[in-house]
Order: sequence, then C-alpha cells, then structure tokens
Amino acid sequence: MSLEIKVPPVGESITEVVLSRWVKNDGDFVEMDEIIAELESDKATFELTAEQSGTLKVVASEGDTLEIGAVVCTIEEGGAAPAKEAKAEAPKAEAPAADKVAAPVAEKSSNESYATGTPSPAAAKILAEKGVDAANVKGSGVDGRITKEDANNAQAGKPAAKAEAPKAAPAAPVAGSRNERAEKMSPLRKTVAKRLVAVKNETAMLTTFNEVNMKPIMDLRAKYKDQFKEKFGVGLGFMSFFTKAVCEAAKDFPAVNARIEGDQIIYNDFVDVSIAVSAPKGLVVPIIRNAESMSLAQIEKTVIELATKARDSKLTIEEMTGGTFTITNGGVFGSMMSTPIINAPQSAILGMHNIIERPIAENKEVVIRPMMYIALSYDHRIIDGRESVGFLVRVKQLLEDPARLLLGV
Repeated sequence: MSLEIKVPPVGESITEVVLSRWVKNDGDFVEMDEIIAELESDKATFELTAEQSGTLKVVASEGDTLEIGAVVCTIEEGGAAPAKEAKAEAPKAEAPAADKVAAPVAEKSSNESYATGTPSPAAAKILAEKGVDAANVKGSGVDGRITKEDANNAQAGKPAAKAEAPKAAPAAPVAGSRNERAEKMSPLRKTVAKRLVAVKNETAMLTTFNEVNMKPIMDLRAKYKDQFKEKFGVGLGFMSFFTKAVCEAAKDFPAVNARIEGDQIIYNDFVDVSIAVSAPKGLVVPIIRNAESMSLAQIEKTVIELATKARDSKLTIEEMTGGTFTITNGGVFGSMMSTPIINAPQSAILGMHNIIERPIAENKEVVIRPMMYIALSYDHRIIDGRESVGFLVRVKQLLEDPARLLLGV
C-alpha cells in the first residue's frame, strides 16, 4: 500500500514552502516518524517526517516551491533499504598530450626566404593597403627585411624613418576569475526584503543617538559573574541589562512600546522584546515574552535558548510571531554606529554597538572609559521627538546606574 506524504499546514499566513533538503534519498527504507526532508517557509524551517515505515519514493525535488497540501513523496509499505551500488569513479581526465598542446609558432627568419628589403606577407598587405612602395621603406628585420611594424609605421610618399628602439610591451591584464553565479532567493530572504522596503516606504522613520558609559555594568559583571554563574547556571551578559532597561523606560514612554492599527494606537501593558539573531539562513527575530516580569537570570536563559534554536533552524512560528519592541546588537560584528530599521508593526527598535575605550570628560577631568553608542529608530507618526529622546536618555541612565534596574527607580 502506498501512502502520500503532503506538505502540512505550518501557519495561518503561510501558503507555500520550499523543499530545501532531502534527508533521505529516493529508494531508501525509512522508519515511521523518521525525518525525511526539510521544508522552509518565509519564517522558519520545518522537518517532514515519515507517517509509516516503508520505501521512500521521491515526488518533489530540492528547491521546488510547494503549496500547502501538495504531495512531497510517497512511502511504499514493506521492503528494505536497497543495496547501494558502488558508484564508479569517473576516470580522471588525462593530462593533455604534449603533442596536442598548441605551441607558439616561431616566425620564420627573413634570411631563409626573403631578400634584403623584401616585406613579409603581413607587411606587404599593410603596405598595399596604405599605397606605400616597399622600396621607400627601410626594413628593421634581419638582413633588412621589412617587418609588420615597419609597414605600420610607414607613410605614403615618405621614406620610413629610421627604426626606433622597440617599445616596452604594454602590461598584460591581471589574470583572475570573473565568474558570476545566480542563486535563487530563499523564502526567508524574500520576506525580509519585502518587509524592510515596506517599512521604509510606509513609516516616518527617524533615528536618535546617545552614548553609554559601560563601566558600571562591566564592573558589576566582573564582581558578581562567578556567583551569578554558580547560582543560576548561566553567564551574565549585556543583553539582560539592556532588556531590563528597555522595559523600565517603556513604563515612562508607553508610545515606544505601542503600534498603529488602522486609525488606532494600540498600547501594551506588557513588553515582548524581539531580539535580532543572525541565523545561517538569514536574520530571525525570536521573542522574549513578558520580559518586564523576568529577572536578569531568566532573560539570559531565554536569550541563550532562542539563539541556539535560531542557529539550529529550530525556531517555531509562535516563537517569532508578535513582539512589541526590538533590540539588535550590531556590536558583535564590530559595528560602531548604525540606523536600525523598525521591525513592523512595531514602532521602535534599539541598536547596540561595539564598546570602545575612549576619552570623555568626567568631573571636569579627561578619563578613559568603555563607551557604547546606542541608537533608537522610531516611527514619527506615533512617537514624538521628545518621547524618543526621553526614552533613550532613560535607557542611558539605567545602564549607567544598574542599581536602578534592580530597585526599579
């Protein structure tokens, strides 16, 4: 009996997927619930499993775009894994025989077949085209033979000038590959491209900047990192501090945590923080739910869990759907400053950057401090300049005095 394996429903808004990879080959024997292929939507990657044991018969090919419900393969009951035939190695291409390699043909010397002042065939053709008498051309070749260069330099009605010293040959063009290759955009990349362009075209996006002295947080981490790791089993990173700072600042500036729907502004009394993560197949944005109610340790554990799933392409649709505010950290790649693009339908995004030790004025003295530029891109339709700047200043104050994050003041 043959069983058809179809593309399962993977989300309300998803109508098609791409068959990104076959895990099993055509003709393989598969067990029930064994992973046989990977499907990729515009939001995540999903595994397709066998619904019964049997022999796999492939219907779709890798790279095919399939609608929900389309047949991917069939599984024939019974049978066993077919014996795999050893693939005959392709014979190695033999080196071309020496006699088949074209060698440069040496030009005949003029003293073998030409008398003094006689042009070579190529030179004779050029002289004839110019209407120049060979008798008026002085040859610079062996035994006075008129060369092609002499013919090119000759002018009608005038004897050729004395042969000049040979000019240096022009520099040969640099050899190198100039190949191009076309690669189909993945569903995820196409969706990201459409969303980013839509945000640029449909929002009044602006960016405001500030800088943070990271020394207080770095000192706090250095002092308590061992106890923190021992007690909670996770390291104390920067993301938890920034997440807590955003949640506290959102209480004073709720528009930053809101969104526009039609002619209404939707305010949230919770903060679902989206964190931008670079995954093998592109940028994904999993969500820390109710971050305002979490401790630093809970945030760190959630960040590690989501980042690991992103790298392994294991994130679910639910883990990437929603979010009220986004944090992105370009500093891990060395970015010093940027203008992040809003993650629609959200109204704001905070950009972290790398930490650079540089001189600043502190208590009327110049000191060296680890500084970070931070950027807030926001939708000016819903967030005014006063609110955007005030929010970013509040985040700065909380980060430069981390005790406030623990006391909520």
